[in-house]
Amino acid sequence: MKDNKLVLISGSGRGLGASIAESFANKGYKVAINYFKSEKQAHELANKLGSDVLPFYADVSSKDDVIELNKNICDKFKKGPDILVNNAMTEYLFNGDLRKKAHEITWDEIQNHLDITIKGSLNLIQELFKNMKKNNFGRIINVGTNLFQNPVVPYHDYIIAKSGLLGLTRSFAKDLGEFGITVNMMSGGLLKVTDASAATPDEVFDAIASMTPLQRVTTTKDFSDALLFFASDEARSITGQNLTVDGGLTFN
Repeated sequence: MKDNKLVLISGSGRGLGASIAESFANKGYKVAINYFKSEKQAHELANKLGSDVLPFYADVSSKDDVIELNKNICDKFKKGPDILVNNAMTEYLFNGDLRKKAHEITWDEIQNHLDITIKGSLNLIQELFKNMKKNNFGRIINVGTNLFQNPVVPYHDYIIAKSGLLGLTRSFAKDLGEFGITVNMMSGGLLKVTDASAATPDEVFDAIASMTPLQRVTTTKDFSDALLFFASDEARSITGQNLTVDGGLTFN
């Protein structure tokens, strides 16, 4: 067991978030699964992972929803989250052929990503901060992308929002460190396979594998297992960092 540590993972009813929830549960953490539209999947995942895993509804872009989310988690687990993973994002399909170019994309499309990725993360951090400050302990882990370094596909709205989340990671790490709270980012590439990457043609996966030193595409489990490091005591002196987990496709 991890000293009874409780982790909240936003957007974890399905996809990468569900894989992250499973990795934490398998290591003995208590897990709060947050879902927005994936109620059925979230409940099925919680049932699969055991009694220390529970599902909770919230639209993280709504401050009122997030306040209620934290209240419900505290009621059910008799404590607040020690660890927060900001994973939630708006519905998206990773298929470059379907994405708009720079001269076509609208502000509303960018704003849609910002509302979940940035505003949602801000809402969660600020609401959970009170309990983390009281305990002089907190781990905040934001999910990013290797497209910062290598924007080879026109996922403009997605990349802009995740870039903002990297800025939030570094600026909040400076402010929150005095309260025993670390803030880090884990960035992946195209993962095999999530609901979003299911739309990616097989030849794209093959091309990525051929360009990667490990000669394979990173899986959701590869990414999720690596993310556990930032939650561990071994990472206690690491904050404001962005770790890329993509099999060496991009180098920092």
